[in-house]
Amino acid sequence: MVEEGKSKLYALKPITDRLPAVAKPVGHVHFRTKMLWVVLILVLYFALTNVFIYGLDPQETIDVFASLRAILAGAQGSLMHLGIGPIVTGSIIMQLFAGSKIIKLDLTNDEDKSVYQGTQKLLVIIMIVVEAIPQVFGFLHPSGDFVSRMEGFAPGQGMLMANSLIVGQLVIGSYLVFLMDEVVSKWGIGSGVSLFIAGGVSQQIFVGTFNWIPTEAGGVPPGTIPKTMWYLNNMSVSGVSQGGFEQILLQDPNPVIALVGTMVIFLIVAYAESMRIELPLAHGAARGARGRYPIRLIYASNIPVILMAAVLANVSMFSLLFWNNPDWPLVGQNWMIGSYPTSAADAEALGISRTTPMTGVAYYLSTVMGVSDWLLPLLGPDRYEHLLRGHTYLQVIAHLLIYVTVMIVGSIIFAKFWIETTNMGPEAVAKQIEGSGMQIPGFRRDPRVLRRVLERYIPVVTVISGAAVGSLAAGADLLGTVGNASGTGVLLAVGILIQFYEAMGREQMMEMHPVLRGFFGSE
Repeated sequence: MVEEGKSKLYALKPITDRLPAVAKPVGHVHFRTKMLWVVLILVLYFALTNVFIYGLDPQETIDVFASLRAILAGAQGSLMHLGIGPIVTGSIIMQLFAGSKIIKLDLTNDEDKSVYQGTQKLLVIIMIVVEAIPQVFGFLHPSGDFVSRMEGFAPGQGMLMANSLIVGQLVIGSYLVFLMDEVVSKWGIGSGVSLFIAGGVSQQIFVGTFNWIPTEAGGVPPGTIPKTMWYLNNMSVSGVSQGGFEQILLQDPNPVIALVGTMVIFLIVAYAESMRIELPLAHGAARGARGRYPIRLIYASNIPVILMAAVLANVSMFSLLFWNNPDWPLVGQNWMIGSYPTSAADAEALGISRTTPMTGVAYYLSTVMGVSDWLLPLLGPDRYEHLLRGHTYLQVIAHLLIYVTVMIVGSIIFAKFWIETTNMGPEAVAKQIEGSGMQIPGFRRDPRVLRRVLERYIPVVTVISGAAVGSLAAGADLLGTVGNASGTGVLLAVGILIQFYEAMGREQMMEMHPVLRGFFGSE
């Protein structure tokens, strides 16, 4: 029975307390130990991306997350196929419930926070199953040989058994991702989710920039730098001037403008991360002890963009699932939800993948993948008309405006939810500063006074932060990035690496000055 006045989620505590979990370390973990765990988990993650699902038919596999692979930190057809999608989706649902006060938990209370985290863990497991089943019955198909072998074990049930085993492998792989995230969070530095995103995006950027292996015999290398050198060495002066520059600078794969866009995003994010408001602090007991509490411009970090990417990934997955099942009432092959090429031949004729939406809500919410999606048809209507894929210019412009608007508005909303549910709001920060013995000079030592001062800054900076990261991600998507990492992926990778560097600095500071551990929340 749940005690009166407590959240109904306490009824789930007997279940959540028994879920497999990574134990918290007892006492302080040395910096070198934390770095060792980070490196080991990252190596394990890359190893698992190369462990492919047993029994899968690669020819019949549709990668619904192709455009979001870097963001969701997964690898097609591997144990990491779902990536961090279920973790982020579970986090979104819990944040929405907590932010709208449907879940009545005080996250500054240790017991309530434990219930919140346990419920979120249970929800992640549910989301793993919810996302794995549609993948198998819609996009990941077992090979004929695997099905026939299953028939030997259960005559007449071969397909069901084959699909069930693939679902089981997806569930195991996704739960391993969740446990690895817990290892990094408890025993390492930062977040495992962020670590996997940064690793995947960095890999794609490196390959997109330097890949010299042609996709066809005697063909053009796909990497930006080798491709540029190939054109300059193999084309005549007249050939370069009559379309060569266009191929080098604008055309896929990995044009120079994508490399420039990637570098620009690096610089902008690095600059934005350094912008902050610093509130002066003084210790109430130790005279002369002073400090500052920084409120960064990117206060909500890159989390809002990760959450938006997860939402758009689920829109893409379910719209494609509905299109591939025409017998489903109302939603089956409903073009208003989203239509897709019906076969690989149709997709090849249009120059797109089978996961690229052509109409409906899914089209207008799909990621804009570089200048080829909108700029090239405007520059050369005759030569690049095929890139319009049957759309009018007004539809293309509407796609741009809707995508950019949704990214910005959605990032603002998630930024506000994230701040309120992670003890980064004015009230929680005021209690943290008060608990460390610090106060703002000239003000009474009272959490309510601190809260009123912080309320002048944190809510405004939160909105600006969400709008900034949403704008940067959408703008980078319009320019395109090398390796098809997506603008959102590059934005996330840069922010994650900067924050990881800062976290390393804090960890080293705490090694030298153990008294700071309480202020940073390590003990």
